[in-house]
Amino acid sequence: MQSIILYHTLGCHLCEDAEVVLSPFREAGAIDVTLVDIADDDALVDLYGIRIPVIRKADVSTEEGELGWPFDHDKVSEFLNF
Repeated sequence: MQSIILYHTLGCHLCEDAEVVLSPFREAGAIDVTLVDIADDDALVDLYGIRIPVIRKADVSTEEGELGWPFDHDKVSEFLNF
């Protein structure tokens, strides 16, 4: 199982769409998703404010470990190497 972080904020309809895209992976037990609301951290707002939703592999701290919106099932599958 891969751990990923979904950067989001409340009221973001694209973030809700991203959760729907990730849902089949979660249900299959392929990923564990940690939701991080960027509104709680000014540094995250600076990094992701205009880019959310963004998913990041929890074990990768570089931009190469990130996938920004828009993404669909196929892009997520490729990103996660499934």
